[in-house]
Amino acid sequence: MKMTKKAITLSLGLVVMGSASFAQSLNDAKKALDAEQYQKATSMLKTLVSKEANKGDNYFALGEAYLRTEYVDSARAVFTKGVTADPKNPLNYIGLGEADLASNNPTSAKTNFAKGVEVSSKKDYLPQLYIGKAYISVAKPDFASALPYLQKAEELDANDKDAETFVALGDYYALQRKNSEALQNYMRALNINPNILRAKVQIGRMYKESRAFPEAESQLKEVIAQDANYGPAYRELSELYNQWSFGDPEGAAKSALAIDNYKKYLDLTDKSFDSRIRYAQILFYAKDYKDLETETSALATMNPNSPKALVVSRLRGYSAYENKNYPGALQYMNDFFAKVKDTSRIVADDYLYLGQAQLQQKQDSLAFKNIYKAVQMDSTKVSALGDVAKSYYDAKNYPKAVSTYETVIKMNPSGVGSLYNYYYYGVAAYLTYAKAYGDKTNPSKDILVKADSAFATLVKLSPTTIDGLLWRARVNALKDSETDPTGIDVPFFQQYIDAATALPADKQTAAVKKNLVEAHNSIARFAAVKGDKDKAKAEWDLALAIDPANAIATDGIKNLTAPAKPAAKAPVKKK
Repeated sequence: MKMTKKAITLSLGLVVMGSASFAQSLNDAKKALDAEQYQKATSMLKTLVSKEANKGDNYFALGEAYLRTEYVDSARAVFTKGVTADPKNPLNYIGLGEADLASNNPTSAKTNFAKGVEVSSKKDYLPQLYIGKAYISVAKPDFASALPYLQKAEELDANDKDAETFVALGDYYALQRKNSEALQNYMRALNINPNILRAKVQIGRMYKESRAFPEAESQLKEVIAQDANYGPAYRELSELYNQWSFGDPEGAAKSALAIDNYKKYLDLTDKSFDSRIRYAQILFYAKDYKDLETETSALATMNPNSPKALVVSRLRGYSAYENKNYPGALQYMNDFFAKVKDTSRIVADDYLYLGQAQLQQKQDSLAFKNIYKAVQMDSTKVSALGDVAKSYYDAKNYPKAVSTYETVIKMNPSGVGSLYNYYYYGVAAYLTYAKAYGDKTNPSKDILVKADSAFATLVKLSPTTIDGLLWRARVNALKDSETDPTGIDVPFFQQYIDAATALPADKQTAAVKKNLVEAHNSIARFAAVKGDKDKAKAEWDLALAIDPANAIATDGIKNLTAPAKPAAKAPVKKK
C-alpha cells in the first residue's frame, strides 16, 4: 500500500477503544492485521498497550497498523513510545525506520535500522526480517537493500521455524514478477505452516497475473473454504474476475462476480477510503454506472483533501456522463482538471470524457481540442473525434465539419467508424461548395475533388454502400463544365442504377426509387444536351416507369418532341 504522510488525526493517548469482547492477545491482533481488519486490530492493540505498557511488541504492532492505514505520523509517535517503554526491544527502532522510508527519508531509516540491529541479539532473525520487509513495503520498494536482510533472516532462522521469513521472500520476488522464485518460497512457508492464508492468496494472485484464471480461481476458493471470513481472498477473487471479464464471452457474468466478491471484502474489512476507491473502479470496469455514481458521490465527502480524491472526481465525471448527466459530468471533469498538479496522472479517458461532456453542452471547439488530446494519447479513441465532426455537420456548419473530418480521416483511415467519416466528409464538402456556389462567391472546385475522393474510398472499402456511387455522380455533376459538359457524372449514375436495380425486392425502398429517378433524369438530360434524343427519351421513360408523375421526365420528353421553332427571318431593309 502506498504510504503518504498524514497529520496526526487519531488520539495517541492509547486508551481502550475496542469492545471488551475482542480477544486481547497479540496473536489475535496480528491475525486481524493480516485479514486487513485494521480498525479492529488497532482497537485491540490499544487495549494491549494500555494493559501491558512495558511490552515493545505491542507498540510495534500498533504502529504497523497505523502505517498500513497511512497514518505515518501516528505510527512514528507510537514507535517512539515503544522505544521509551522497552528500549532493548529492536522492533520499534525498525518501525521508526519504516516510518522514515514512508516519509522518503532513507538516511534516517538506515540509522534507525542500525540501532535496531545494535540492541538485538546477534542470533535474532526478527530484526533482519522486519528490516527486509520494511524496504519492500513502501510505494517504491528498495529491492537491493531488502535482499541482504531477508537472506540474513533466513540464515539465522536455521531450523526454518518461522514461515513468515519465506512469505517475505515470496513477496520480495512476487513484487518483481519473478513468479517461480516467489512460488518456491510461498510453498516453503506453507510446508512450515499450512494455515498461512496470505501465502495461498499470493499464489492465487500470481496465477491471475500469469492469466491462468481457472487455476487462480481454484486457489482462492480453497482459501475461502478454509476461512470464509478471510477478506483478502475475496478481494483477490474480485480482481481475478475483473481481469478475466475483459474479452471473455461471459464477461458480463464475470464482472458481476467481481462486484459481488468486492462487496464481501468490504463487509469483512474496514470499508476504508482506499478500498472503496478500488470498489468504484471495479464498478466502472463492470459498466455499473448507476452504482458508481452513487458510490463516488459518497466518496467525495469522505476525504476531500486526500491526493486520491482526484480518482473520485475522475470516476464521478465518468459515471455522470454515462448516466447522461452531462452538466454534472462537465462540472466533475472540470473539477478533476483543476485539482491535477502532476499532469502525468492524466490519462486519455480524462480528456475524452471532458471533451464528450463539452460536446453535449454544445461547446464544440473545446470538445474537439480535448478529444484530440485523448486521441493523441490513445488512437483507439478516434471514433469520439468523429462525433465532434458529426456535431458540426448536424449544426450545418459544413466547412468546420470538413476540416474536422479531415483530421479524423487522417488519424483513422480504415478503423471503426471510418465508413461514416468518409460519407459525411464527402457530403459536407459537397454542401460547402453548393452553398458557396449559390452565394456566388466563386468557390474552388478543389473541395469537390476531395469529396469525390472520399466517396471513391467509401465505395472501395464498402462496395455494398451504393449511396457512395450516387454521391460520386452528384459531385461530378458539379465538377463538370457548365458551358461544355463532358458527362463525367454519367458513369457513376449508371453504376448506381445497375447496383440499385440488382437489389432484392425488399431493399427497393422509396428512397432507392427516388434516387433511381434522379439518376435516369440526369443521364437523359446530358444525352439531350448532346443531341442524343433516343437515349434521352429512353432514360426519361425509365424514370416515368418508376414515378409516372415526375415533372422533369415529362417536361424533358415534351421538349424532345416539340416542333423546332422556325428560324427568325432577317428584317427587311427599307429602301
